[in-house]
Amino acid sequence: MPTATPKYRAPALDKGLDILELLAGSKRPLSIAEISEGVGRSRGEIFRMLQVLEERDYIARGEGDGGYSVTPRLFRLGMEQPPVKSAIEAAMPVMHRLADALGQACHLVVPSGEQIVVVARVDPPGEIALVVRVGHRRPMSQSTSGHVLLAFQEEQVRERWLDLIARHEPGLDRKKLTKLLTQLRAHGYSSEPSNVVDAVTDLSAPVLEHGHATCALTIPYIEQQTTKQTMDDVIAALLRATGEISEALQFGGPARSS
Repeated sequence: MPTATPKYRAPALDKGLDILELLAGSKRPLSIAEISEGVGRSRGEIFRMLQVLEERDYIARGEGDGGYSVTPRLFRLGMEQPPVKSAIEAAMPVMHRLADALGQACHLVVPSGEQIVVVARVDPPGEIALVVRVGHRRPMSQSTSGHVLLAFQEEQVRERWLDLIARHEPGLDRKKLTKLLTQLRAHGYSSEPSNVVDAVTDLSAPVLEHGHATCALTIPYIEQQTTKQTMDDVIAALLRATGEISEALQFGGPARSS
């Protein structure tokens, strides 16, 4: 069926959004010629738009002719959304206590389309830990945190997310992933070997609000010879932490002190 024509048009806004979406999806800076070709518009059409986006700090140029790339400004705006901001404010005190007690790093993850994005992290006081930068993204189907976010949703929401993921990953084994999500939900958390770093186990549990996961708290667990804590001890502490954050979100106040 033909696509319905939008009722209202805003050509300048369309151009700006096309440029931002193109740059956001690129793994490297793009030249004016590449942007022009990518959005299907002439250099003259996009030149002023690039200037405005650069002046407003949505895009930036590298040194010399390094091309254009997006800045963190859009990410910072997203972080100001009330659900995300509230989750971060409730989680940070708990995450600091968790990292201090365990000597392990932890980070908070939220869904973003078919991906997950790290919105907060806390480093431990020790010298050894795996830390994940804020703003890091991964496909939801390929991350422990993403599996947690998928597992702890209402069935209708989960199926809609899986449809979205399948559009971006044609080879997705949906049946296998669904089986994993069912097992994960029964356990209440996920423990999976990292598919990025050897000898790291990603431990992740949901932060629940109204019965579904608004975010996931994840520990890239590294076994350390200097501590007597076992992985089971760390999982128990992680579950206490997510319960504490969930309670804070439910009642709209700061997480209580341990």
